[in-house]
Amino acid sequence: MKAFCLKSPGKVGYCDVLEPQITPFGAILRPIVVTPCSSDVHTIFGGGSPKMPNLVLGHESVGQIIEIGTYVKDFKVGDIVAVPAITPDWRDLDIQNGNYTHAGTHFSGHKLGRTEPGVFAEYYLIKDADTTLAKIPTGVSLEQALMSVDVMSTGFTGAEGANIKIGDSVCVMGIGPIGLMAIAGAKLLGAGKIIAIGTRPICIDLAKKYGATDILSYKDDDIVEQVLALTNDRGVDSTIIAGGNDKVFTQAFDMTCYGIGTISNINYFGGIGNLGFPKFSGGRGMAGKTLHTQLCKGGRARIERIMEMIKYERVNPEFLITHKLDGFDKIEEAMLLMEKKPQDLIKVMVHIN
Repeated sequence: MKAFCLKSPGKVGYCDVLEPQITPFGAILRPIVVTPCSSDVHTIFGGGSPKMPNLVLGHESVGQIIEIGTYVKDFKVGDIVAVPAITPDWRDLDIQNGNYTHAGTHFSGHKLGRTEPGVFAEYYLIKDADTTLAKIPTGVSLEQALMSVDVMSTGFTGAEGANIKIGDSVCVMGIGPIGLMAIAGAKLLGAGKIIAIGTRPICIDLAKKYGATDILSYKDDDIVEQVLALTNDRGVDSTIIAGGNDKVFTQAFDMTCYGIGTISNINYFGGIGNLGFPKFSGGRGMAGKTLHTQLCKGGRARIERIMEMIKYERVNPEFLITHKLDGFDKIEEAMLLMEKKPQDLIKVMVHIN
């Protein structure tokens, strides 16, 4: 069958791969809509762990079930479902210890398009349908469902990890699609002042729509001083890192308040080496600031809960989709858009005909 693959580091293209074989608890799906992710760009161009040759890429999809395994109870052939980007092995013992994203080994939840064939294929396998696939509520569009499987879940993960209380001040560093959903999540959790840091006009407009009260630019060298000025030199209660280079890690500590402040990171930092821990704003190691780092949460229950938020109009992620393409052969074009990130792009959706 045809698939869009990582042929070798930095080289992608269409290739012929074996069709997936059904598993007892699994389901085989055909993609209906897909979207490439910055994580796919990292996989292709950013190094990291060794990848199998002709690795099928992609982990954001809404699909239709074409075959189910013997033990699947809750789904049937023909169902259209949202497919979470993070697919833990829910039968791994470490899951019972609450380790939902790294059970058994590092990044075990992030399999699709990384260590197992992804969703950019004519057909793909989800090994455990009942625990993974998410039913789409009536009234939730394909576009909204597609944005729930990774972008919303990741952004909300950042907000949930930030320990936000009613009326708290929050700074979101980076207002790409993930940061925009972190803003929406912070607002839903009760944040008061929400400071968004970013530069692209299309993202700034949407940041305001999702709840940002103040906008600052990465281009300013005194970004920390501006955040402190907006909080009477106290610093924000919570900082969510959703983008930026290595220096944003130090800046996050600098702008977060002492004693009860939380830094929540959902950003990918490529390469090796270290991220700086500032001695002064770290209180010489005794500032009382909490650092929380997390991979996007996945699983059926998670994504179905998120789509309830969409159904009842608490948030509409459809605004994130700025580009739409038609046809399986457009996946490569969509991926190159995500790599180049033109000024008018937030997310691109491909409808598979």
